[in-house]
Amino acid sequence: MADAPWAEIREKFQAALALSRVELHKNPEKEPYKSKYSARALLEEVKALLGPAPEDEDERPQADDSLGAGDHALGLPAELVEAEGPVAQGAVRRAVIEFHLGVNHIDTEELSAGEEHLVKCLRLLRKYRLSHDCVSLYIQAQNNLGILWSEREEIETAQAYLESSEALYNQYMKEIGSPPLDPTEHFLPEEEKLAEQERSKRFEKVYTHNLYYLAQVYQHMEMFEKAAHYCHSTLKRQLEHNAYHPMEWAINAATLSQFYINKQCFMEARHCLSAANVIFGQTGKIRTTEDTAEAEGDVPELYHQRKGEIARCWIKYCLTLMQNAQLSMQDNIGELDLDKQSELRALRKKELDEEESVRKKAVQFGTGELCDAISAVEEKVSYVRPSDFEEARELFLMGQHYVFEAKEFFQIDGYVTDHIEVVQDHSALFKVLAFFETDMERRCKMHKRRIAMLEPLIVDLNPQYYLLVNRQIQFEVAHAYYDMMDLKIAIADKLRDPDSHIVKKINSLNKSAMKYYQLFLDSLRDPNKVFPEHIGEDVLRPAMLAKFRVARLYGKIITADPKKELENLATSLEHYKFIVDYCEKHPEAAQEIEVELELSKEMVSLLPTKMERFRTKISLT
Repeated sequence: MADAPWAEIREKFQAALALSRVELHKNPEKEPYKSKYSARALLEEVKALLGPAPEDEDERPQADDSLGAGDHALGLPAELVEAEGPVAQGAVRRAVIEFHLGVNHIDTEELSAGEEHLVKCLRLLRKYRLSHDCVSLYIQAQNNLGILWSEREEIETAQAYLESSEALYNQYMKEIGSPPLDPTEHFLPEEEKLAEQERSKRFEKVYTHNLYYLAQVYQHMEMFEKAAHYCHSTLKRQLEHNAYHPMEWAINAATLSQFYINKQCFMEARHCLSAANVIFGQTGKIRTTEDTAEAEGDVPELYHQRKGEIARCWIKYCLTLMQNAQLSMQDNIGELDLDKQSELRALRKKELDEEESVRKKAVQFGTGELCDAISAVEEKVSYVRPSDFEEARELFLMGQHYVFEAKEFFQIDGYVTDHIEVVQDHSALFKVLAFFETDMERRCKMHKRRIAMLEPLIVDLNPQYYLLVNRQIQFEVAHAYYDMMDLKIAIADKLRDPDSHIVKKINSLNKSAMKYYQLFLDSLRDPNKVFPEHIGEDVLRPAMLAKFRVARLYGKIITADPKKELENLATSLEHYKFIVDYCEKHPEAAQEIEVELELSKEMVSLLPTKMERFRTKISLT
């Protein structure tokens, strides 16, 4: 070490740390990094006072420090070499300065310079990296390099640094285990050094950050199982160490629930969402060890946005659980199959019997009072698939509650796309609830509610800017009218003599369904109003379904006029023929609509005979 007074070095270092913590918004508007630059100057002064390392003849990082060379990059176990003696202690203190200079340059968006300092930090520490004095600093330097390379979208390089940190942490805890020195302690007098408990807390926080960054890297690499595991571990550790922002923690837990929903792990998804609700409720009320730029409760708009986002995750949970049950119980025409319903009930009994053992295997959040609070939320909603209307209705009502909550923030004025998605989910909740309803009149009313919430959106949306959304809604409204018409026909079939009112109603629903299917099909036309010869892959199936249903709708119009019925049959045949002809020209389309294609071929064969009978009937009259 240079002959500079140790007290002066310590004082400058502490002043640099204090300046580094100054929030950017507290700097002059035209000099947002003023405090960072001041901190950097002090760190450079400390570096000069410490003097050069004995081997530090070349200031540039050596070739063997690049990633992919050197055992730290390959994840090989480190050997324990204590940082003892003046040379080793000097190297460690210089490494601390290089680390802080690296972070400082990254904070001021000078990534290459930041990388250079962090790599130099690793080089100075490499031989001592498993030691009590250096392990935390080494892991933090690698974590920061992992983040840096991730921001450069060099994900595999980031992965290597972060996995190396994880391996080093695990090796240290297995072989040594005592709380290591925090990097700041290298510039503190003995009497001011941290207690073991504080050291442990800080080291565990470093490792939690490592897991958090690994979760993001694995997500980016589409290693979703691994990403979810690391995310779950991170969230669990943050609660254990009371090191979290409630709002951020809650949104991460709610987001994780979506992974479990897609995997049909509904118990885990419910647990994540219940925990998100409980922790979100702490916002602005409970202080944690995490430093915050400003209290989360002081940002009402962000608070309400996050609340709305968590509500949307709950909607997806309720909706997917109901839809999953429907898929398990429906027959080939989408109606309830009683045998499949019995099978689901037997499977559910098995799931409930295994609940306790499943719970023990699952990663649980929180202990004590927090665990009890999460369990209280869980008890309000089932995680098993509903097998009848009453069970489905409970999930529906829960989902609808969160629809209203989400719409409080995601209003159409300002959040058009989000608002529409919430309304579409609300419609989907009614649609799947209708599957469980046995009373056909009540099913009709559910579809009517769907139409009432969706139709106004078509009026409000500019098709030029919201073409895809418009198409989705047109198709959905058409299908709702179509389902209502089928239900009314089924009701009429049970009556001995349907009156003119029900006939008029069936024709009215038919006409409305046809109108929206036609609007959808017209949206596919080019500016010259010509229907495409080749339909895009993204709209191929809905376009073919729309053509098929329009064909069927023309065949379902009730009329006493034989000439009119003949015209309707001719139009119906035209649409069926379109489907058959298109699939002959484009064989790949046949895979998208196998059932509808077979029915269309059958109708193309049968309708001409039926039409000929009508012509004969007309000529005789």
